Amino acid sequence: MDNIIKTIHPFTEEVLKEYEMYDDDELYFMLKTSKEAFLDWRKQPLLNRIKFLTEMAGILDQQKEQYANLITMEMGKPYRESIAEIEKCIWLIDFYEKNTELFLADELIETEGQESFVSYDPLGSILGIMPWNYPFWQVIRFAIPTITAGNTILLKHANNVSGCALAIQGLFEEAGYPKGCFQTLFVTHKQVETIIENDWVKAVSLTGSEKAGRAIAAIAGKNLKKTVLELGGNNACVVWEDADLETYMDSMIKSRLQNAGQSCIAAKRFIVVESIYEEFLMKFKRALSDIRIGDPLDLKTELGTLARVDLAEEIQRQVDESVQKGAKVLIGNKRDKAFFEPTILVDVVPGMPVFDEEVFGPVASIIKVKTREEAINMAANSTFGLGTMLFTNDIEEARKQIGNVEDGALFINEMVKSDPRLPFGGTKNSGYGRELSREGILEFVNKKTVYIK
Repeated sequence: MDNIIKTIHPFTEEVLKEYEMYDDDELYFMLKTSKEAFLDWRKQPLLNRIKFLTEMAGILDQQKEQYANLITMEMGKPYRESIAEIEKCIWLIDFYEKNTELFLADELIETEGQESFVSYDPLGSILGIMPWNYPFWQVIRFAIPTITAGNTILLKHANNVSGCALAIQGLFEEAGYPKGCFQTLFVTHKQVETIIENDWVKAVSLTGSEKAGRAIAAIAGKNLKKTVLELGGNNACVVWEDADLETYMDSMIKSRLQNAGQSCIAAKRFIVVESIYEEFLMKFKRALSDIRIGDPLDLKTELGTLARVDLAEEIQRQVDESVQKGAKVLIGNKRDKAFFEPTILVDVVPGMPVFDEEVFGPVASIIKVKTREEAINMAANSTFGLGTMLFTNDIEEARKQIGNVEDGALFINEMVKSDPRLPFGGTKNSGYGRELSREGILEFVNKKTVYIK
């Protein structure tokens, strides 16, 4: 039936649960509830809103095994990574509990007036459209700063993690947030347009594909609604000839295989200077071959299944077309339903899908270049701009590349990763706006100028 959502365990293909989508009357009621909740919630003193974070962090910690199991069952992430995801959510909540008062304090500015300052006021109901790959983290990193600033949240989560969506709503309710502050919506794409058009909804945050971002931005723009878009990535891992492979190979492998490669900030293109290329390839292949594959609920499993069969099929298309254009498979390239074997492709060049497109799975494309300069230029040869990582012992020379990297992040001798203390977001087709840190909490506030004379 068109109005039924099914969640499916990707490893066993078991149907976990069915959910009925909301009709237009139910949706209207929830939008109205969100608006009415905002009118009271925004009046709460900031310190009162911050107090809810302590309770929420405690619940997450007490029930993290239950939440982690749900993540793994719905989208196939290894259980050990699901636990880490919940722990990262706790870290973020703790960060905003300690820093929100400072972030939202009036900013005094000296003028000719008796008093002038910037006041940071909430906007209203904010729609979050969130992906399945980090089903708790993506929601929490958007929702916590946004709701603590005084807004209310409407969540449209990915259908295949609907259980996680309801669990997160339950988490907010158990922590004591007033009714209507956080609501999960089971709605169609057409209803999403209706939500954005509604005057009570003031802005949209989307984490997802470039295609989804363009569609949502068009609707929001037509309705003069602010958007924050965190879209796809095609991150480069640049390896200069003096890179310490012994120290950093684990980071490079993790940068490709974390969450089975289903991460916007994963390293997808490994651009290696030719003098270290053979050594890199040998060590990378050996490390990749040692990855423990199996049931994602097994604590020993490092790589499980992808989240859906169609995702694995899309990766197979990208690899096959790249091979037809001259890429060679060094290891891997076997698919079984939603599982895709860790794969290394060599002789990769621009114009191949595995170079040009985002490959959302455990496929590493290796590109050989002659010089450091060529490596940096090759990394920039992308329509995406989420992050670049550079491995080298020459830190001073690496610093000189900061201005040459157009992405939202440059990580030197470390994999690109999100951190509550640092702003997160991209450029080019990777979107715009920032999450996390002070920048994240200020995305959905009215920066109001107040002048008193």
